[in-house]
Amino acid sequence: MGRRVIHAQDIMEITGKGRTYAYDLLRKIKEFFKKLPHQVVTFEDYAEYHGVSLASLQGYMSK
Repeated sequence: MGRRVIHAQDIMEITGKGRTYAYDLLRKIKEFFKKLPHQVVTFEDYAEYHGVSLASLQGYMSK
């Protein structure tokens, strides 16, 4: 089992977009799931938010 927490760098690699986009997306996902500032965004949150399977993110989770 790999990491559970997704970081901006992961989003940059997955989407091919820049740092600003990645941090904005993390903020939007936190707002969507009503997370508090100290709570983290997981790969599960990311997958659900984008409507993709968690399996499609497996390669990024093992880094």
